Amino acid sequence: MSGGDARVRSFAPVADAGARVLVLGSMPGEASLAATRYYAHPQNRFWPIMGALVGATPALPYEQRLQRLLDAGIALWDVLASCERVGSLDTAIRAPQANDFAGFFVAHPRVATVLFNGAQAETSFRRLVLPGLAGPAPLLRRLPSTSPANAGQRPEVKLAAWREALSDAGIALTPA
Repeated sequence: MSGGDARVRSFAPVADAGARVLVLGSMPGEASLAATRYYAHPQNRFWPIMGALVGATPALPYEQRLQRLLDAGIALWDVLASCERVGSLDTAIRAPQANDFAGFFVAHPRVATVLFNGAQAETSFRRLVLPGLAGPAPLLRRLPSTSPANAGQRPEVKLAAWREALSDAGIALTPA
């Protein structure tokens, strides 16, 4: 890929009728896009955190991890449907296009909480999505990014923040 021609597209949402919490990233990184899996980079802390909280451990096959999230009432998606980006950093995102959240929330009316996996996801959602949503917005909460680019924050701090947010949203957690 070169320069401005590097348009990348995100994945379909992982969600079912039982979804009560939606976890949003900004846009999958290169490792995730290559693997066509959410949070595929081996240093990303998302799956270790979800393993500790709802049993979606990285040791499980990917489809089983997704099922554990769904069983817990957690949906996954990204704010952006597509963007121009070279590399994986959120700071490299250009020409973003948001996913269809109006349609998502109509199809998943039980989602009452949106958890942002990092600042860029929240910023993009508030700028590109929130102004166009009708009706009451779900509770919006930014969490520390699980990305390897956020390596400066200790894993136990990230885990505690995610534990608190999921607990506050009524998700049944695996005992610590």
